[in-house]
Amino acid sequence: MQITLLNPQGNFDAKDSYWTQHPDFGGQLVYVKEVASRIGALGHQVDIVTRRIEDERWPEFAGAFDEYSGCKNVRIVRLPCGPREFLPKEKLWPHIAEWARRIRDFYETEGRRPDVNTGHYADGGLAAMLLEEMTGVPFTFTSHSLGAQKMERFLDETGDFEAVVARFQFDRRIAAERAAMARAGIVITSTEAERREQYAHPVYRGAIDPADDRKFAVIPPGVNVDVFGERATSDVEGEVAARIEQRIRRDIPPERRHLPLVICSSRLDVKKNIVGLVRAWAENETLIAGANLAISIRGHDNPLRAPERTFAPEQEALLDEIRTLLDERNLWPCVTTVNLDSQAELGAAYRHLARNHRGVFALTTFYEPFGLAPLEAMAAGLPAVATKHGGPAESIQDRYGVLVDPTDPDDIASGLLKLIKREDVWRRYREAGRMRVLEMYTWERVAQRYLETIVRVHEGEGAADDSFTRAAWFTDPDTADISPDWLKEMMR
Repeated sequence: MQITLLNPQGNFDAKDSYWTQHPDFGGQLVYVKEVASRIGALGHQVDIVTRRIEDERWPEFAGAFDEYSGCKNVRIVRLPCGPREFLPKEKLWPHIAEWARRIRDFYETEGRRPDVNTGHYADGGLAAMLLEEMTGVPFTFTSHSLGAQKMERFLDETGDFEAVVARFQFDRRIAAERAAMARAGIVITSTEAERREQYAHPVYRGAIDPADDRKFAVIPPGVNVDVFGERATSDVEGEVAARIEQRIRRDIPPERRHLPLVICSSRLDVKKNIVGLVRAWAENETLIAGANLAISIRGHDNPLRAPERTFAPEQEALLDEIRTLLDERNLWPCVTTVNLDSQAELGAAYRHLARNHRGVFALTTFYEPFGLAPLEAMAAGLPAVATKHGGPAESIQDRYGVLVDPTDPDDIASGLLKLIKREDVWRRYREAGRMRVLEMYTWERVAQRYLETIVRVHEGEGAADDSFTRAAWFTDPDTADISPDWLKEMMR
């Protein structure tokens, strides 16, 4: 089969550039790359189609084609739309229709067309729907996250509906999601909770029925065990281990270096709740006495002690909040920071911490749609403490790791202490977590299920609603059926 994965935002290159440094990159790109590579390994032709960027600040994405070393049958296709420079995802909406036309023209020039398109995120879903209208090629839709839930979180923080909609273009995003989910043959979700709860939000009413089993396939993402497996290895193992030990010597006094080390690796973003994790130390003497904390923010080696002046204002505010907590409770001897620049370095770091520091991985985000990061750590041998809100409740289940309330520092501390205080408990969770990943969450398993779903759509199964069309919004904004007033009413 010829399969395309449509992902206009972020970008793809052989070095996985910027994956943890920019909010438009991150987990969905990992997902797309891994699914593509594993389906390609099964003998199918796979194109990751993304946006071409000719911008001196983003030189990695200027070429029309790219590839991943060792990935058979997979190519990266970059097609321009709109201005040449990089655009954040909120500014892509006026250009998605143009991008879809360029995709159509590209395949017509090659003398072929995909058997199935797969749309990723709202903008990729919209492109897949527009292509279906133009070419008749069916598609699947994987949202990765939905706009309604994200909008609710921003409204909880600010209460300013007009400002939130204007900044993040939620009216356009939700219109695109409604169109994509209605017209897709099958919608792919990561968890049952995502299907039953997120797609049941009032703003999606009339576009999809979350109780329709024909419409959904629940396929959890996977872990690349070649990178994160406990027995995996890479050419950065020794260098990463030395880097971690040097940072510990730099920041942690000798009398504390024998203590277990908890690692948090994420973007510097309010929703990742790194502040809440630090607050767990600030409010718990037993945790202060029992463990150290390593914070990894990709691209930044020592952001707390030696500010690099490269952060956005809201990120600098988060760092200041962490520094204040460290000052108030004299927690500086408990905390180190380390830069881990790639998935290979993350895998090497997790293995080193598991073998030498009785390490624990912490993910205390307020909500995690799926939560691949703790599974990656678990594969490497680190037991995980993760948010109970979202995907970890299904994948970890408070059985293969420890679930905590991210809004409660006491609960975070209790979860960490459960793993830290007794080595036999730590070992039991370590093995249970590792086996959970190997049995349920490898990318080979994901790709096989994904391919089965694609074949179903190609053969006409699923529940595409051909009567539902909202493409006019993106070619003639004056015909928009989802107004800010309608959206405001649905969000009440």
